[in-house]
Amino acid sequence: MVLKTLTGNYAVATAVKLARVKVVATYPITPQTTIVEKLAEMVETGELDAEMIRVESEYSAMAAVYGAASGGVRAFTATSSHGLLYMHEMLWWVAGSRMPLVMAVVTRSIGPPWNIWTDHSDIMGQRDAGWLITFSENSQETLDETLKLFRITEDERVYLPGIVTLDAFIMSHTSEPVDIPDQSLVDAFLPPRKQPYVFKAGDPIVMGNMPRDLKWNMMVREDMCRAMERAKRVIEEADELWGKLTGRKHGGLTDCYRCEDAKHFIVGMGAWTGDMRDAVDHLRDRFGLKVGLIKVRYFRPFPSEDLIKWLNNAMSVVVFDRSVSPGAEGPLYIETVSSLASSGVRSPVKNVLAGLAGVDLAPADISNVMLASVEEVEELGAFKQRVTWFYGGE
Repeated sequence: MVLKTLTGNYAVATAVKLARVKVVATYPITPQTTIVEKLAEMVETGELDAEMIRVESEYSAMAAVYGAASGGVRAFTATSSHGLLYMHEMLWWVAGSRMPLVMAVVTRSIGPPWNIWTDHSDIMGQRDAGWLITFSENSQETLDETLKLFRITEDERVYLPGIVTLDAFIMSHTSEPVDIPDQSLVDAFLPPRKQPYVFKAGDPIVMGNMPRDLKWNMMVREDMCRAMERAKRVIEEADELWGKLTGRKHGGLTDCYRCEDAKHFIVGMGAWTGDMRDAVDHLRDRFGLKVGLIKVRYFRPFPSEDLIKWLNNAMSVVVFDRSVSPGAEGPLYIETVSSLASSGVRSPVKNVLAGLAGVDLAPADISNVMLASVEEVEELGAFKQRVTWFYGGE
């Protein structure tokens, strides 16, 4: 293995090269552009043996890799923000066709107002399309999870596409040391590509036509749901194997930090879980509060069982969301509350909406939110408000 300093975007490109992807479709959008720029450079220099397709839009980028994957090869694209929204229809076609495919999404705010900074509004808009969705905390995890997604999506128990997300600029353009595995190790980890069917010239096959029985549409969605459930085990297996090969495990669907004796919990996903770790340490060391962090690594499939296990006897739970569903609450909060309620868990749960459009949230802010939340629960036994908008520095 080789240690290099890479941005999150370059970590993605390096993983794509190691996965021996054969087709890359590219369309630029800030802050994703340097992923496909680096891949174009690798193709030009011969470092990556792949076809680079320069398309006229994000919609076409997804259509191109959909076609390439249907033809039997590993394919990849990347996008962000409004580009992802433009792709939205094609995401449903890929997932409904049960085609293994991997995409990177650099999470960025949606306008108006126009904004290039991070939040999770773009990726949360795709949560029902049928793609696996994993959130990275740092560049190392980004590289590792991109590689793992190729294995997971191509597993016959899954056969669904997958998205690896990284937060705009906080990760995409920040350089960190990354341990790059040897090509031989990756080749051992990634078996030859598998997929449910392959389009071949002269061998006609029909996919996506209007069915004779409308129940078939429901059957497709049901089978996708079952595949998502099976993916939970496949994700755990991939992490175990990656840990044996590299000595590096990030956890499966979740990672629980200092949770063994915790009474109060933070729940979050994405780059700011690193700041949440710092807040947990500060709250324990300075105030003696038994606080733990549940880092949600996979939003799809959603890790209901993990959350129920850790939060069954929690005194309080504070879920930080970097996006909101207007008329309801943050998506992570909604899913967390639903999971707990379905199992009869009655722990007080609060939703903190923060960090949207790149508004900064420092470890000290997280600590202050938790201090106030713990005080409120210990005094009242519940939260006065289930949702709080937090802009920092308060």
